Amino acid sequence: RGELFCLLGSNGAGKSTLIKILSCLILPTAGTAKICGYDILKEENKVKSSIGLVNGDEHGFYGRLTLRQNLDFFAALYNLSVTQAKSKIGELSRLLGLSGQLNKRFQESSLGTKQRLALTRGLLNDPAVLLMDEPFRSLDYCTRINLSNFIKERLVREQGKTVFFTTHNISEVEGFASRIAIMHNSEIRVCGTLEELRHKIGSPFASLEDIYKVFAN
Repeated sequence: RGELFCLLGSNGAGKSTLIKILSCLILPTAGTAKICGYDILKEENKVKSSIGLVNGDEHGFYGRLTLRQNLDFFAALYNLSVTQAKSKIGELSRLLGLSGQLNKRFQESSLGTKQRLALTRGLLNDPAVLLMDEPFRSLDYCTRINLSNFIKERLVREQGKTVFFTTHNISEVEGFASRIAIMHNSEIRVCGTLEELRHKIGSPFASLEDIYKVFAN
C-alpha cells in the first residue's frame, strides 16, 4: 500500500500484456495473480472494483463527446449516481486542472489534456490500486513533470494509493519509483529498490541505465 512500483522494459517485453492480465482484460495462459488479496481468475468483479486503469490509448474515449460527457458515461459504468458523478468529476477535474476544459470535445484536446482525462477516468471509482500503462507517453516535459508530481505527492503520499506503472523510458523511473522491476522477453529479470539493484551488480553508484544494461540482455 502506498507504493510507486515501476515495470521497466523495452517495447515488446510484455509490460502491456501483464497490465491487461492484472486488470482482467485478458486471461493468463498459466498461473494467476492477486490484487488486494483478490484472485484475478476467481474474483474478477472484486479485482475490477479495486483498480483503476490508465493508458495512452485515445480510442477508449469518444471523440465527438466533450470531456464532461465522456466522464459522465464512465461514471455511469461505475454505477455512480448523477450526484456522486458530478461531485467526483468536479473534485478530480479541479485537482488535475481540467475544470476549464470539460466542455471541450475530446478530439479537439491536446495530448496532455487527454492523458489527464485518462487519469481522471481511472480515479472515478477511488481505486486502491492504479494500473498505468506508459502514462507519460507523448507528453511534453512540463506536462510530464506536473503529472508525475501529482501521482507521487497526491495519490501515493497523501492518499496512500498503490501505483503500478510501466515504461520503456529509463528517465521516467529514477527518482520517481519506490521499487523497480526490469522485464525482458516476458520475464522479470530483477526487482527491488534502486539501492538493492545497485547492490545486486556490486556497484553502489551505478545509474539505472547501467543496471538495465546488465539485466535486459
